[in-house]
Amino acid sequence: MSDALSKLCSPLIGGGGRNNKSSTDDNEETNPLVNNGTSEDRTPKKKRGVSFSDAEKGDGDTTPPRRSTSGSAGEGGYGTVQPIQNGGMPPVVVVAEEVSNLPPMYATDGPGFFPEMDSDLIGSSPDGGEGGADAFQHLSLNRAHSLLRMQHLSMVEGDDGHGGVDGEEGQRPIRPSLRKTQSSFWEDAKNLTEGTIPQSIVVALCVGTVCGVAAFVYYSVLFYLLETIWHTIPEALVIDNWGENAYVAWIPIVGFGMAILTGLTVVFLGEPGDLAYTIKCVHEKAYISMNHVVPMVAASMFSILGGGSLGPEAPLVAICAALGGFVSRRVFKQRNRNVVRKHTLMGMAGALAAFFGSPLGGSLFALEVNSRFGVEYFEHTVEAIFCGEVCLVVFRGLSRLPIQSIWDIAEPKLASAGPLDVITGAFIGLLGAGVAACFSALHFKVMDVLGHFGLLDNSLAVWRALVGGSVVVILGMLIPHTMFWGEAEFQTIATMSPAADLEHIWPTSGLIGFEMDTGWKAFLVGVCKIVAIS
Repeated sequence: MSDALSKLCSPLIGGGGRNNKSSTDDNEETNPLVNNGTSEDRTPKKKRGVSFSDAEKGDGDTTPPRRSTSGSAGEGGYGTVQPIQNGGMPPVVVVAEEVSNLPPMYATDGPGFFPEMDSDLIGSSPDGGEGGADAFQHLSLNRAHSLLRMQHLSMVEGDDGHGGVDGEEGQRPIRPSLRKTQSSFWEDAKNLTEGTIPQSIVVALCVGTVCGVAAFVYYSVLFYLLETIWHTIPEALVIDNWGENAYVAWIPIVGFGMAILTGLTVVFLGEPGDLAYTIKCVHEKAYISMNHVVPMVAASMFSILGGGSLGPEAPLVAICAALGGFVSRRVFKQRNRNVVRKHTLMGMAGALAAFFGSPLGGSLFALEVNSRFGVEYFEHTVEAIFCGEVCLVVFRGLSRLPIQSIWDIAEPKLASAGPLDVITGAFIGLLGAGVAACFSALHFKVMDVLGHFGLLDNSLAVWRALVGGSVVVILGMLIPHTMFWGEAEFQTIATMSPAADLEHIWPTSGLIGFEMDTGWKAFLVGVCKIVAIS
């Protein structure tokens, strides 16, 4: 390798350096390039490089070659290379590039010719021992070639080869990363460039408005039917015509009737899907098909009207996610999967922000439920929160509802918290996690039982709905607190208020006049609620 490097050295530097610039431009010769220990002949090209020579024996000085910033080709200027002395190392030339327009690569004022490879170039023995020579001889020219190319690409095209830019002397080169590589905000706004902030703002306004209107329509229809079925009709037909002890029969009449309608919806309109299916679509397709919207609206409406414990949040998340993806793909003609996914997440965030009444918490929860491995899709957080704000304003404005928290539990409010409160909260959180684990085990056991009897087949959806409706109805007749999804009931349950304050269920006393006035009764309500949800 030493002989090959010596052959490379002599024709390029003429025994110790170049004295004028033209010698570099005019010098053409076939040179072998070392590649994995072999050499081959190449077509004559213009070569540029620098030399490390042992022409002057020194005391082991490892000072890298320096260049002058004067720009002259004479003494001390371009072409004068100060050799590195390192204990009798053979002269080495590093060929910079096989193109004619590559400026010469000589050492800068840094720690060495290759700052990234000082230890490789200089070696482990600064006094010129075997370590330095071995490190130099075993240095791959291909590796050096790559580093030189990287250094060349970091210089602007206007570098005059003397350290100046466009003729200016003594200035450091400008890197391409500082150049203008993207269009401006106004150009993106004019063209609605895919995935840019202006496009995200416009899409968020559209998706937030559409989802806000959809949430308002869903909310209005749902609460109108709840009021009609559970209050208006009983007051008109039941109270004056039935005996007081027979009032509780209204619960199974409505419950079983809505269970049958729910099953028929699945049979004739198709599987509506659930939150798990929605998350799967977000990960795999980036959108939810619109053919799930109608089955989801119908099935969720009938289930909630029958006193089911799953509320409108999860169905509305799927509906608004489908609407967000539809607006992205059909209105804005988006085809990039990540961009479409962002707009789908906007719809999900808008739905939860609207119903929770909290744009930040609702939007973050919509993003959180999609995370399977750590925090996923965090790059869409800002746009999703903004869409949640828009959807919240539209929904609450149309519904004439204040933007505030749903519940008012503690009076007076907790003004501050101490370390003991934090520890207590952590313990309650762990207890909640344990309850969630028990619920998960129970739910999978219930699914196994239904599968054992073949009730998971959608052709038997009516019978499956009746089985589930039977459990919900029986629990509701005994403990009315377990009916419905808990948004309106939670205020009563959390403050252990009388059952008469329950908002939706009628009659509120149930079959046995149950009241949640002790801790054990509160625990019983929680266990029965878990069963009803499953």
